[in-house]
Amino acid sequence: MEYTSSEDDELIEDYVDLEEDIMTSDVEQQAGEVAASLHFFNHQDNSLSLVHTIGNELIVSEADVKSQDPHLGMEFESDTVARLFYNAYALRLGFGIRVARSRSERRKGIEVLVMKRFVCLKEGHHKKKVTELANKKKRKRLSIRDGCPAMMEVVRRGADRWVITKLVLEHTHVVVSPDKVREIQLNQLTGKDREHENLLREMRQKIFGEGGAQGLLEHFKKVQAENSGFFYSMNVDDRNCLANIFWADSRARIAYKYFGDAVVFDTTYKKNENMMPFAAFSGVNHHLHPVNFGCALIIDKSESSYAWLFETWLTAMSGRHPISLTTDQGKALGAAVAKAFPTTRHRICKWRVLSRCKKKLADVYSRYPNLPEELKKYVLECETSDVFEACWKLVLDKYNLRENSWLQLVYNIRNKWVPAYLKDSFFAELHTAQRSESINTFFRKNFDTKISLQAFISKFDQAMDNRYEKELQEDFDALRSQQILKTDSHMEKQTAGIYTRAVFERIQAELVEALDHYTEKIQDGAISKYTVERHGDDHIHRRHIVAFNESEKKAVCTCYKFESSGILCKHVLVVFFFNGVVLLPEHYILKRWTKKAKSGIVFDEGDVETQSYCQESPTLRYHDIFHDALKVAEKGAASIETYKFAKEVLLKAFSEIAGLEEETSYFDLLLQELSLRFIGQSQGKL
Repeated sequence: MEYTSSEDDELIEDYVDLEEDIMTSDVEQQAGEVAASLHFFNHQDNSLSLVHTIGNELIVSEADVKSQDPHLGMEFESDTVARLFYNAYALRLGFGIRVARSRSERRKGIEVLVMKRFVCLKEGHHKKKVTELANKKKRKRLSIRDGCPAMMEVVRRGADRWVITKLVLEHTHVVVSPDKVREIQLNQLTGKDREHENLLREMRQKIFGEGGAQGLLEHFKKVQAENSGFFYSMNVDDRNCLANIFWADSRARIAYKYFGDAVVFDTTYKKNENMMPFAAFSGVNHHLHPVNFGCALIIDKSESSYAWLFETWLTAMSGRHPISLTTDQGKALGAAVAKAFPTTRHRICKWRVLSRCKKKLADVYSRYPNLPEELKKYVLECETSDVFEACWKLVLDKYNLRENSWLQLVYNIRNKWVPAYLKDSFFAELHTAQRSESINTFFRKNFDTKISLQAFISKFDQAMDNRYEKELQEDFDALRSQQILKTDSHMEKQTAGIYTRAVFERIQAELVEALDHYTEKIQDGAISKYTVERHGDDHIHRRHIVAFNESEKKAVCTCYKFESSGILCKHVLVVFFFNGVVLLPEHYILKRWTKKAKSGIVFDEGDVETQSYCQESPTLRYHDIFHDALKVAEKGAASIETYKFAKEVLLKAFSEIAGLEEETSYFDLLLQELSLRFIGQSQGKL
């Protein structure tokens, strides 16, 4: 699923270094280096008391942390707690900290963090970078490092035990009292740094108003008390001000287990400065509808800020990396993605690039009105890189644009956004030009900074409830509805019983179109090759090559539709029919598109997280029991005998549950509705 974006504030040239790369100051870097992450998930201690707010800023408080000095042998339950402790200690004395070193070891096939070293901001010396351009203008940079040796190193000694093994308390500079820390930090900023600081301050004020951050913290605390599966995290910068927030409820985390193979990180809020800085991780479910995997409020758009967000999101999603990730693009975002998702295929939203073309080529477009549609056509319809290269050169020559710097830049990163270069990776898209509604499409229309944060969260929760209810209804309808067939194909009948209505319609379209194509074998062997063309179409660019392994019933087409979308193309189907393959081979049935997509945990069979989440949420309990009952309905409707037995057992179970006279009448009503639905469905099948 790829979202539509037309934001104007962060340019593609930021990614490809169109303009001179002016390095940020040490102070800007330190904001990322010393960012403290506050994770609040299933914590039974008082870690929430580690933070409080002053105005609209989240502050790590001296009063909330034991006023202890660090000492050798001191123990912590995690490296995060150790960092919070040292940060509070540093704030109390009047110096800043950052992480200087960390070390991981491979244990039982898993990389495990085993050491972290926290140092004073003045530790080390600034290294001057050598530039090849002697006449390149350089801005004077502020450096506060003077070789201070103060540090604290912690080492893992068990699952929940971190110990201070190295410690230096002495500083080579004067430390100041806490009431002077904030003043000194602000005075250290250069003009651009101060502008950045003021921008963040305005952003926090716009989002939280007076005391809003505390209200959000209390809201999250309450939600987590009611549902232990709720995850949220906040991080603060080196000035202990709130930088970013991430949260994901149990439903989002469970949905990721089924549909988290292709993820979109949607930041379309940036097109409008009046919008809440809301970002969403999202995907597409088996009904081709958007599904949420977690949300964030992004106040600071630095590389370290994005890196924190991605790391936190992966933690919430049990460390499982997606196959593909689609994002907007900026230099900071791209760098953070590369570090956080080294094995994930990263794609820039093509609609974002095409949208930027409208602005960057406004004068050219006004002279050549047909150019926009030609560019769009070649980007979306060229199925191979060779064809795209030829068409791109054709456009440049036709409109005399070979010297256009913008087109050169987007061409240089074509492997990141042009579909022809991305077809071998899975993006869960069933149309080449698909522009699925994203989670943020809804929020662009409904939320801006004029609405209070609490109202925003409340509306968001309500919107997600509606989405989950709709998905439940579609799951139920999928098992009882009958598809309308258009051919006598055995494969069409087979797939009609396997896939959801929305996905089956896409497969059906491929089956019908296959009838209008013909194939010719061009190479024999264990892996034979075929050309596939449409009747009456002799355009060489529309000819596809299919490699077919007859013994294994496996095929690969030059359009790579199955690899990118998970359903077979008409070209492979033609070759299958030609070779007598009348049923879809099992290895081409992608479970995430089927009616039974959620019949088990996709990534980890036997995962107990679902059960633990369900214990805390009535909606999730209903969701879980509902799917179990659907399995009973499917088996029970097979014959008169199984129907009578299933009905008797279900009604008996309902009677016993009702007899418990639980206080929560809502739960009883859900079960009653479930029973009535089951009876109605079963009678309808007989």
